[in-house]
Amino acid sequence: MLELWIRHETRVSERRCALSPADAGTLIRRGARITVEESPQRIYPLADYVAQGCATAPAGSWVHAPSQAVVLGLKELPDEPAELRHRHVFFGHAYKGQPGARRLLERFRAGGGMLLDLEQLADDAGRRHAAFGYWAGFVGAALGVLQRHGDLSAPLQPTTSAELVERLRQYRTRPNGAALVIGALGRSGRGAADALAEAGVPTTRWDLAETRHLDRAALLRHDLLVNAVLTGPGTEPFLRRADLADPGCRLRCVVDVSCDPGSPYNALPIYDTVTTWEAPATTAGPVAVIAIDNLPSLLPKDATDSFSADLWPHLMDLDGLGGSWRRCAAAYRAAVETLTTSEVP
Repeated sequence: MLELWIRHETRVSERRCALSPADAGTLIRRGARITVEESPQRIYPLADYVAQGCATAPAGSWVHAPSQAVVLGLKELPDEPAELRHRHVFFGHAYKGQPGARRLLERFRAGGGMLLDLEQLADDAGRRHAAFGYWAGFVGAALGVLQRHGDLSAPLQPTTSAELVERLRQYRTRPNGAALVIGALGRSGRGAADALAEAGVPTTRWDLAETRHLDRAALLRHDLLVNAVLTGPGTEPFLRRADLADPGCRLRCVVDVSCDPGSPYNALPIYDTVTTWEAPATTAGPVAVIAIDNLPSLLPKDATDSFSADLWPHLMDLDGLGGSWRRCAAAYRAAVETLTTSEVP
């Protein structure tokens, strides 16, 4: 029997959940047992989960959950305990040399647990079964529009897609410059392009064909750049610090939806740390940079509902590690094997 334990997210700005109450109820009716931790910020109240048949537990009590429980979350785990004994499902960001990757993997190895990274839950072609990409792209591009008009205020506050669309449409009659979306055919790219369309911003859309032979001069002729590409080994950076001094550079805002600073595969090495809800933009020369790593949480209900709808059909395969979870388990085992090398910092 599948036993899920939905943990409270320790990041105070994280209001999303991997599973909505309605979809939790569907799993329970199919035989799963689900425990949901108390959380003061989760977009859905605990009572909604209780109404669907979920058990409850205090925040952070997953460390004492039964050993067979699969702990389900989204963002980073707290620093303790030092040994992780459960199977955990979340976005671990541990396989591309990111800061903290070695420490996280060592904690799993020490406790005998396993990281089932949601980034690896994909089909044979590498397409993720469940992702927040569309809303990440939508929110990122929307923040870029606000920044270009001097209307990006902090701290950022959660909203709904309907409210954000209404705000974007106010810019349709204003000069918007030109925007470029890189990765326009993916989930994030489509979301970014849709947000820019709502604001009436003329938008160029690039994907693999255009980035394979990058026309950097054309890139620099745009006012707003939205990067929605997850890069890997061998990818040439799209934008470098030296490019910002090019006389033909018109860029004034860069939104990095993929948000991978610290990785050797960062496509935009013009910045080196993420931005936050409290300080959503930093600067790189004349350019404002927005690089928030939990953009969809600004639309917590929209993002939760769409992600959960994609995820729940796969969760029933978790108990026996069937379906695409085999890929997640294989990725974890391969990463742990590299811990004695320099490949995982």
